[in-house]
Amino acid sequence: MSTVVLPGSFDPFTLGHLDLTRRAVALGHQVIIAVSHNPSKKGLLGLEARTGAITQTLDREQLRDSVEVRTLPKGLLVDFCREVGAGAVVRGLRSQLDLAYEEPMARMNQHLASIDTVFLLTDSSLAHISSSLVREVHALGGDVSDMLPGPSLDALRAAPAVS
Repeated sequence: MSTVVLPGSFDPFTLGHLDLTRRAVALGHQVIIAVSHNPSKKGLLGLEARTGAITQTLDREQLRDSVEVRTLPKGLLVDFCREVGAGAVVRGLRSQLDLAYEEPMARMNQHLASIDTVFLLTDSSLAHISSSLVREVHALGGDVSDMLPGPSLDALRAAPAVS
């Protein structure tokens, strides 16, 4: 079984993220979900709330034997991959825009440390879901319950309102 890293801010962890996790495990991988702070994104949930919600989701989905949740330290993703013995990064692609964003990073990770990126096309029923859109819909009073696992929904509802 090979180890792969599924990095992201996961603010919040969506059903799309859960689907990617399940599919990486189904491919025979030990998955490390690496939760990061992305300074270029306006976050809502703290690292502890995000990692807690993901861990609770994995427990409910009975995925804890194959999936570990870790906080991504500052620095290069490839350094973290080396540290945990991961041979690849897993990323989901919803559209060509995602590929345009992800491809240069995948090439740089390959260049820096011979770390491959495995791209999984998002399930078409989940392709409209992104954490940033979920946060926006939620902030405007919309129902996001069908886009999030229960623990993520609970964390989102418990977060302070953003004006």
